[in-house]
Amino acid sequence: MSKPSYKDIRKPWFRVIKKIMRLFIKESEFVYLGEKISEPTIILSNHVGTAAPLAWELYGNLPFRFWGASEMNSGLISLYKYQTRVFYHEKKHWNLHLARLFCLIASPLTYMFYKGINLISTYHDIRFKHTVSESIEALDSGKSVIIFPEISDKGYLDVLEGFHQGFTVLGSILLKKGKDVPIAVAYYKKSERRYIVDKAVRLSDIFKSGASREQIAKQLCDRTNELGQLDISALKEEKAQKIAVNQ
Repeated sequence: MSKPSYKDIRKPWFRVIKKIMRLFIKESEFVYLGEKISEPTIILSNHVGTAAPLAWELYGNLPFRFWGASEMNSGLISLYKYQTRVFYHEKKHWNLHLARLFCLIASPLTYMFYKGINLISTYHDIRFKHTVSESIEALDSGKSVIIFPEISDKGYLDVLEGFHQGFTVLGSILLKKGKDVPIAVAYYKKSERRYIVDKAVRLSDIFKSGASREQIAKQLCDRTNELGQLDISALKEEKAQKIAVNQ
């Protein structure tokens, strides 16, 4: 069966940048435990620094928009402050002075990159309603929405400690509007350059139990961690054996 066609939605100048980046960043494998995503879907993933977003952007072959902290999308000065103190110092544990020096070069390049990927800004106040409305517009236009909800106060860990609950707000509002879109969790193994994407389920299947937002966030975080423990080689071998038996 031929692969479904994919049209890169990014602007021409950014598509050129992506081609150059692919020369230096090796391809990541995408393993889908269910069907490959073919309709607008909410995707929840671990972050792994810049590794997971870059894997999606360069090799995901999927029209989407990322959620991203508003500081990354609010001007170069705001981005510089966020990158130095929050991203490199607090999350990646760099020396603060080294982070400041590095970001004198990195932040302008990152700012241009973020403009290219057209982030959906996330907020921690009433402005979050703009995040929700922009996400719904993206889904309605045929794009998936990729969210990195992990709680990363201690940095980007292999075993996630929890999920922020913002995506549950988006999910409940979508259901109230009669939009029962799919939702899937995914785990990126940086050491193997492999993305494992779980089988998607409908929002109604997640919310029908009446679980609280906190419980839903924990349930999906736990499933994401399970994906990180899967033996993909064994799964591939099992699948190959089933195909051989059926032939």
